[in-house]
Amino acid sequence: MSVVVPVHEEAPWKAGLRSARANLIPGFILQAFALAVVLGYYFHGPTQAALARLADLRTVIGTPFDIFTTGVFGGLIPLLYLKAMPSTRSRYTWSQGGALTVYWGYKGFEIALWYTFLAWSLGEAADVRTIATKTLLDQFVYCPLWAVPVTALFYLWCEFHFNLRSVIADFRTPRWYARRALPMLLANIGVWLPLVCIIYALPTPLQLPLQNIVLCFFTLMLANMSQRQTK
Repeated sequence: MSVVVPVHEEAPWKAGLRSARANLIPGFILQAFALAVVLGYYFHGPTQAALARLADLRTVIGTPFDIFTTGVFGGLIPLLYLKAMPSTRSRYTWSQGGALTVYWGYKGFEIALWYTFLAWSLGEAADVRTIATKTLLDQFVYCPLWAVPVTALFYLWCEFHFNLRSVIADFRTPRWYARRALPMLLANIGVWLPLVCIIYALPTPLQLPLQNIVLCFFTLMLANMSQRQTK
């Protein structure tokens, strides 16, 4: 996995595009995997049966399933990967990694609510119109207005070793969104736009488990981007 991230002098939109291009091949691999899961669900009996059992398990466990699995895939597994590699062992302290694991656990709860809201308001059909509408709301409303800025702030808080005053001071500087959130948003669109289309083709109970697999890769990319941005 090779991540090329922007230097501080680059324009924000160039930074995001550079990161998206650097992750083009891993992104295609993830998209192909996600597509294979969806095709398996609709056209391969054993895969459909296995995913149906997973959906039943999630339904039985409920919200704790969402919190635990997203925390593990978004925080714990990436932390253990970074700690296992000599070149990235000092990337995060254990306290920083713990904070990110808790954050992604909360995001599991939030994302599950978002998926449920979209299913309630737009239906659960897997037709082109429903998938396209959900994808547009996800990538061009929810992400730029809430998900990406909040994530950028939290990662900065961790990068500044939980110094809230430093985060507030950084937030008050000119063009904060363009400097901090826009590169992350463009990288997010590059990886997630095709994947979200695929995710919304699955029944609602299976959408979060599939996005969590992709999340494991994406959080490693965020870690690299936030490190370079604070240098």
